[in-house]
Amino acid sequence: MYDRFGQRLLLSRCGCCNPSIPAPVNEKRRGFLTGAAEVALCAAAIGTGCLSRAFAQAPAIVKSGLIDVHHHHIPPFYLAENRERITASFGGKLTPAWNTWAPEHAINAMDGSGVATAILSLTTPGVWFGDAQQARKTARRVNEYAADLGRTYPGRFGLFAALPLPDQEGSLREIEYAFDVLQANGIGLLTSYGDRWLGDAAYRPVFEELDRRKAVVFVHPTVPFCCRTLLANVPPVVDEIPQDTARAIANLLYTGSFSLYRNVRFIFTHAGGTMPMMYGRMLEFPPANVAEKAPNGIEYELRRLYYDIADTAFAPAIAALTSLVPTAQILFGSDNPYAPLAETVRRMRQLGLSDADLLAIGRENALALLPRLTR
Repeated sequence: MYDRFGQRLLLSRCGCCNPSIPAPVNEKRRGFLTGAAEVALCAAAIGTGCLSRAFAQAPAIVKSGLIDVHHHHIPPFYLAENRERITASFGGKLTPAWNTWAPEHAINAMDGSGVATAILSLTTPGVWFGDAQQARKTARRVNEYAADLGRTYPGRFGLFAALPLPDQEGSLREIEYAFDVLQANGIGLLTSYGDRWLGDAAYRPVFEELDRRKAVVFVHPTVPFCCRTLLANVPPVVDEIPQDTARAIANLLYTGSFSLYRNVRFIFTHAGGTMPMMYGRMLEFPPANVAEKAPNGIEYELRRLYYDIADTAFAPAIAALTSLVPTAQILFGSDNPYAPLAETVRRMRQLGLSDADLLAIGRENALALLPRLTR
């Protein structure tokens, strides 16, 4: 565990978006908020009767406990040591979430929204700032910090471990340490590193090892060097973040990487970005040697990927995603603390999904994908 100044505490056991205007409270939402709030208030109480009443009033999705696969942490030393670099990657300004994150705040947000477990990961820009040794050191400290949180708050936090890509040797070492020592749930990667996307041959040793381990790989978008200032008046989080997810998917498809690394289970964020809109073009303009690059077909490759609903729990985005992939491939994700966790829960419940689909997306699909969560 680390204190607020990034110093390691050996014995410690202490406990990029604007908020949307809330919709009118209907009866279903009122019941959800009442149950979730009572769960949060009772969590600190000693008596079990209060908790029993809270869960009896809460909807099934709250009773069972959501699993948030898109939940960011901001280790204090990481921000302190890289503030200027991180700020530059966001166009010179950081949202308040960067400066106010703390594990206690994350737990409070989770309790208030019926989230049982959150899988921690870094957001962009990750740990690579041009120095391989420093990237290795930062990745290790970040991963150990998250693993310490998992031990301090049993059952509340998992880990998608950061890698020092594009450093190959350092990444291979960190994969071994993350899985064999820290018992990570998977690996967290960015969509691109220095204008090289994940299907680039330079990353082959890393993906061969991930394939050997049958790893879950959580892919988070970033803004590549090529495209940071294309539209001066539009924040990259609006136009480039969704597009870089689609670029990464297209790159992995067209290089044959999905077929080559068949055992890797990929999670792509934000409902796949703009990928569902590109599906028809991929069919019309398939990869060269498509029989080799996608022997089971393009639709097959896209339908077996996993997608979270962070920042995309809106009817148009979900309609596009569910027209392409089965519900079994969709996961709950919030993008906390950069997007309000409670808003994602509220919006998900207003999508008109069945109770069975809500339970699958909110919890069951994650349990099936990440078996270490059940231990």
